This record gives sequence, structure tokens and C-alpha cells, in this order.
Amino acid sequence: MGIVYIVTNPVMPDLIKIGRTEGAIEERVRSLSSASGVPLPFEVFYAAEVEDAIGWEKALHEAFDDRRVNPRREFFRLSPDKPLAILKMAHATNVTPQFDIADSKEELDALDRERRRDINFSFNGLPIPEGSVLQSVFNDDVTCQVVTSRDVLFRGEICSLSGSALAVAREAGYHWKSIRGPQYWKFEGRTLLELKEAAD
Repeated sequence: MGIVYIVTNPVMPDLIKIGRTEGAIEERVRSLSSASGVPLPFEVFYAAEVEDAIGWEKALHEAFDDRRVNPRREFFRLSPDKPLAILKMAHATNVTPQFDIADSKEELDALDRERRRDINFSFNGLPIPEGSVLQSVFNDDVTCQVVTSRDVLFRGEICSLSGSALAVAREAGYHWKSIRGPQYWKFEGRTLLELKEAAD
């Protein structure tokens, strides 16, 4: 048994890390986050305890090899829901921590500030017309509809991408204080952040 994990970091919004650990996921995240080149703690998008963790990690790395940033690193330019769909086939035990993992309150505050930073997202210049339906990265069955250049219709109310994404994240069991909405909504299989970066 081992744990295969998918982690994200708000200062690397278009990248995910797919890895594994034999120990506790919390300790692995602390270790990753404490590296001198990492300005903010990693966020655990999903962690699963599986039989043959080495095999599952290798399968995920091979499946998304064309999206790998560096062949010597476990970082991929990819939405986290893509490897999650495969990992769920492992009939694994979900061991995703419900809260952010950091060594200090200062790190948690910095993480929250960074998540709030990107709130001026606009659909202008993107191939996403008003009326388009977006899917949640957390759950494909949860959707919202684009109604203005900045707002969506979510469960009968007009709101921001971040507000609606945070509601879905909390329903999925995450106790985050804030979230970067464009990272957690997707259109035609690509996150809004991916689409924005492709358009720039």
C-alpha cells in the first residue's frame, strides 16, 4: 500500500504534481512545500491509498507524458481532474486532507492571499460566449452558465467564478477559505486558466 497524490500550487496555477509516498500525505506535502524554491505550500487536490502505488504513479506519468514539463520532474501542465479520473479506477481509499497543510499561520495566510489575488478574470477574448456551460473540476455533473464577461449563473444565482468554485470545493469536503475560480471551472475539458493562457 502507498499513497498516490495530485497536488497544486497557486503560484504555479497551470501545473500539477503527480507523485507517491509511503508515509503520511501531510508529511509529504510539508516536505514538498519546505523546499527553498517553493514560495507557498502545496494544496492536495486528491490523495488515494492504493495497492501498487508505484504502478499507479507510473501509469499516470505515462498517460500524461506529453504534458510533462521536465522529464526529470513530476510536474505536468494539466488540469487536476484528468489524472483524478484515472486514479478513481484504482478503487482507492480517499485520504485527501480536508484542510490546508502548512507549518505556520503565516504560510496559511500567504496561501489565502495568493488564492484571492486573481479575481479579475474576464471571458473577453476567450472562445467562451455568454450562455456557455462550464463544468466543475471537482465534479463534472456540477455546472454553471456564463452570463456576463465576469459572472456565471450558479444554482439560480449570479455570482463570481471564485464564489461558485468555493461552494463546490466545500461540498467536495475541502475547507479552504478562498479559491482561484478560473482554475476550478472548465470549458470543453480545459480549465479557464488553461484557455486564458493559451489566448495570451
